Amino acid sequence: MSGASDDLVGAVVAVGGFVVSLLTVLRAITRPDRTPASRVAWIAVIMCLPVIGVVAYLFLGETSIGHERARRLRDAESRLATPSGAGVGPGDPVAKTVSDLCRSINGFGPTPGNRVVLLGDPGAAPAEPTRDCDAAIKGLIEAFDAATEHIHLSFYIWLDDENGGRVADAISAAARRGVTCRVMADALGSRDFTRGPRWRQLREAGVHLLASLEDIPRLGGFALGRVDLRNHRKLVVIDNRIAFCGSQNCADPQFLIKAKYAPWIDVLLRCEGPVVRQAQHLFLAAWIAETGEEDLYGLPAAAPEPEQHHEGVVAQMFGTGPTAPGNTMSDSFVSALYAAEHELIITTPYFVPDEALFRAVCAAPRRGVTTTLIVPARNDSPLVAAASRSAYPDLLAGGVRLFEYPLGLLHTKSITLDGRIALVGSANMDRRSLELNFENNLLVFDPGLTATIRQRQLGYLSQSTAVEADTVKARPFRTRLIGDAIGMASPLL
Repeated sequence: MSGASDDLVGAVVAVGGFVVSLLTVLRAITRPDRTPASRVAWIAVIMCLPVIGVVAYLFLGETSIGHERARRLRDAESRLATPSGAGVGPGDPVAKTVSDLCRSINGFGPTPGNRVVLLGDPGAAPAEPTRDCDAAIKGLIEAFDAATEHIHLSFYIWLDDENGGRVADAISAAARRGVTCRVMADALGSRDFTRGPRWRQLREAGVHLLASLEDIPRLGGFALGRVDLRNHRKLVVIDNRIAFCGSQNCADPQFLIKAKYAPWIDVLLRCEGPVVRQAQHLFLAAWIAETGEEDLYGLPAAAPEPEQHHEGVVAQMFGTGPTAPGNTMSDSFVSALYAAEHELIITTPYFVPDEALFRAVCAAPRRGVTTTLIVPARNDSPLVAAASRSAYPDLLAGGVRLFEYPLGLLHTKSITLDGRIALVGSANMDRRSLELNFENNLLVFDPGLTATIRQRQLGYLSQSTAVEADTVKARPFRTRLIGDAIGMASPLL
């Protein structure tokens, strides 16, 4: 009798497990804004690894920030006045194509009359790769010291090191002299900082603080959905007059938490002009959604008309996140790549693109576009490194000039095309940036500034090593097998 009972229990467990797996598969198939490759990958994982696959999907397969937070974010975005923008001009149809796509994301159009400066020395990367980071932080602090009304700051990673401490001191000093300071640091990326003495220092100085996405939906104490769904933006707005954006986190280039990959090589742009209002909109929407500080809705409109700089650059900001329509960040990259007619230079630390973006990179050389991709030689994410290298054969076969930068972790996310359009920001070419995280990028239509950014890219290139097809083919079978297996799972990374 006991044996029959055991058989019945076993059958019930088996049927129950099958039903749970089937329901999970149905959810993986029907979840909105998921690419076909991601659907297929999740079905394979769930069915081949029934228990592990279901658990993996529970913690990695969903990208929910919570229905209530998503509702608040959409409400904040709709209630904030959309910054106006002027067209790039009928004489530049290529630029207009890229701009129109990016406008569709947030409604922000291209704005003329901006002054945008790349901080640091454009040619300094080969000689002193850490100098630009320190110069960027110095420029940030100088702007804090001159602030009179407010400082709005959002960083993914903030470390309590020399640069991180200097920024905290400058913001504390600003708050004590009456400047309204709002600081948003990601609860995961800056977890040690938000639990440490510097956070208390900021609070005691009167700074308004927010550990972003600290309370994503949870079940039994564990994150329900991807714990790595984060606010990855790097964005500062001062007095409605100045904005900073780029790839720069608030930390030393030595990046002590991952010192073996240091230095971190980044860019930071200082912006003045109408585009600052777009940066302000992105910050305020995220801040209001999490804090409910509704008095801020009138802040952008109450600001005086921003000064338009004579012969300034045309610039356009946009931001994406888990509440944005699916694939919008990927679409922005793809539109830029297909707009290139002669030259593309791309730098990214994490190259695990979706299918559309990967095909756009590989197709560029076949259209006669000289395409150069620069990635780090050493990556702080072994999985991303393996997935990235699994793409090397196809990239090289397609004619992409592929280089690895050896002097640290090349963290700059940049695209320049035809020497006249540049795209710089926080977004990587991996699934987390393309589909999960809150990101912000700046699109610039200006030959002069693009040439400056391109010069920085060429500095990286001059110190990089070309990846040759023969070297890739000579890699051991085990290395290629592991890389290709991880590459197959890249839609889940």
